[in-house]
Amino acid sequence: MRLKDKVAIVTGGGVGIGKAIALAFASEGAVVVVASRNLTNLENVANEIKRKGRRATAIKTDVSDENQVQKMVSRTLSEYGKIDILVNNSGIGGPTARVVDLELDDWNKTLAVDLTGAMLCSREVLKDMIPRQSGNIINISSRAGKYSLVLRSPYTVAKLGLIGFTETMAMEVGKYNIRVNCIAPGAVGGERTDNIIKATSKALGVTFQEVTRQMTDRISLRRFIAAEEVAWPAVFLASDESSAITGQTLIVDGGTICLALQYTPQV
Repeated sequence: MRLKDKVAIVTGGGVGIGKAIALAFASEGAVVVVASRNLTNLENVANEIKRKGRRATAIKTDVSDENQVQKMVSRTLSEYGKIDILVNNSGIGGPTARVVDLELDDWNKTLAVDLTGAMLCSREVLKDMIPRQSGNIINISSRAGKYSLVLRSPYTVAKLGLIGFTETMAMEVGKYNIRVNCIAPGAVGGERTDNIIKATSKALGVTFQEVTRQMTDRISLRRFIAAEEVAWPAVFLASDESSAITGQTLIVDGGTICLALQYTPQV
């Protein structure tokens, strides 16, 4: 097992990519703490892991709340004595709107969860990792961090920021034997992507099917990726198999060549 006896925190671990990563880590021998705002989803994932004979804990946490993050990390250390791996996966899609129409609250909320939350979680786990001279942090960004999304500026800014945050933190903590990497997934099939397509089709005045077609036409594999296709690269980056890799962004997107849609809003 590649992660035997490692203690991992996975934020946003109740659904989607986070759930897939939590289950994959557990299958490789890790103890998994899943954290997000939805306790029911977290408990479902933790119970699924326990039924497979592994240890898991669900902790309700809003990663944009400094106090809640500190309590989540403190509880993890109290229960398991260490933190070997942190996956900063919690995120929200943010508004679908032109910059000229953005509400400041929507902008701030998106950055607070998608970017500041990763900083808060990283800062707190590093207080354990640095003295132990060991650790591994994986930030889940997005293909949008490389190619901007029309109508999604807060999300794009946050995900681009995560890539820069990854590179900076890797340089700071490498001397402590701590690695920091980033995964930039493409569009993952499921409810969240469907909701984004619905909002985009409404904003652009075209059909759901047309937006979907344009998106998949720009993917070499001609399909959205599955959450599990992000989870296994995360296992690789969390394991000793990637021991010389840090400060890097691994793109997992099915070969996306462009994210720009044919239809663009009139500003």
